[in-house]
Amino acid sequence: MKAKIAFMHGPHDLRVEEVEVPKLKPDQVLIKTGACGICGSDVECFEGKSAEGRYDLGPYTPGHEWGGQIVEVGSEVKGELKVGNKVTGDCVMACGVCRNCKDGRMPSACLNMREIGFRPDSPGGMGEYMVVEEQYIHAVPDDWSYEDAAWVETFSIGYFGIWGNGGFIDASDTALIFGAGPVGLSAAMVAKTSGAQVIMVDPIESRRTRSLHYGVDEAIDPAEASLEERIMDLTGGQGASVCVEASGTDQALASLFDVSGHSARIRLIGHSIGRKVPVEIGKTIWKTLSITGSGGTKNFGQRTIRFMSAMKGNYDFASLNTHHFPFSDLHKAFDVAIHNKREALKVMLTY
Repeated sequence: MKAKIAFMHGPHDLRVEEVEVPKLKPDQVLIKTGACGICGSDVECFEGKSAEGRYDLGPYTPGHEWGGQIVEVGSEVKGELKVGNKVTGDCVMACGVCRNCKDGRMPSACLNMREIGFRPDSPGGMGEYMVVEEQYIHAVPDDWSYEDAAWVETFSIGYFGIWGNGGFIDASDTALIFGAGPVGLSAAMVAKTSGAQVIMVDPIESRRTRSLHYGVDEAIDPAEASLEERIMDLTGGQGASVCVEASGTDQALASLFDVSGHSARIRLIGHSIGRKVPVEIGKTIWKTLSITGSGGTKNFGQRTIRFMSAMKGNYDFASLNTHHFPFSDLHKAFDVAIHNKREALKVMLTY
């Protein structure tokens, strides 16, 4: 069977080609893609600004935010996945058998780590069909749209960013979130579902306004006044008890240590690898701060789906997809994602 599949050959070189769909290995499933989001990381790989996309190893199929339907299962698929299931999947694919995996470390520590949609050996969702190993696939409720399923990977980052690696939040907390992009909004909905006060910091007015519909109580422009004074005013001089950095910007990273309260939990989930950012690190001592990063979302796929099922009725998830394009207009979709970053919260491909 042949299908139209996108391949990233290098910077600014994304091609749609008709190729033969690989035959299933015994532990794999064949998925007909229904929707796939274009992530900021996809854009940066396209622009040549990120080394995450490994086209140096060969052309690869992008797309790590996807939803689809199983149309065939391998002969040794042992779980509950069946033909007809609506599904999505993990992005960071740990092997499960190397010494780091057997030690229970995060997927990012896997010595054989793959990332779906970033490498030739783990093709993503920007194509009519996908072939993925059973262990990385999760069924979603039948009444979900494919676009809902495509949000699971993004939402899991915000969810795990707060609750993973021993994290927690409840109604006694004030959550301060830097970055009102898809991951930051996901973290905001998680924090609000837990009953916390939620403060969002983002320099883009349209994103601040949108965040007020997704669990945020106060949305602040960091350029307007002293951010530290504003946060202290909103928290009765205490500072935030949970600080989520979802922007990856130098300014936000540096501000974390000023606006956090004593014994605050700082959760780093924005991409900032490759840069050294000056911060007043000594405040971690006198404020007794706890700083945690998260590479991948270990064992959170199914939990994310259950959490979203429980709370998504409170929010308009469909409106998070600001732009829609059929897969046949892939290059137009990337053009919008690249050149309209202020308004294009999520560009969604449909099939």
